[in-house]
Amino acid sequence: MDFMKMMKQAKELQSKMGDLQAELDALEVEGTSGGGLVTVTLSAKGDMRGLSVDPSLIKPDEAEILEDLIVAAHADARRKAEAAMAEKMKDVTGGLQLPPGMSLPGM
Repeated sequence: MDFMKMMKQAKELQSKMGDLQAELDALEVEGTSGGGLVTVTLSAKGDMRGLSVDPSLIKPDEAEILEDLIVAAHADARRKAEAAMAEKMKDVTGGLQLPPGMSLPGM
């Protein structure tokens, strides 16, 4: 493969990555726990955008249960965010596997 072709492909990938960053920032996923009593909304990049707690869970003597459900909902949303990011990356890179420890800018 000649150098100019490689440079062109690198530029194209860089442009796609910029588009992907914007898309991931706009994409939101929800994680739930407690049968839907707690919902956490994250961007695909993992930034928390929202938290919803059913009022029935807001009892001073059950704070630990609520805390555990929030953590569980966040973990569920995080898994979904990571899966969404991986799927988008696969689309952008055409399935290209990056060497271990190497990431693309902004990821």
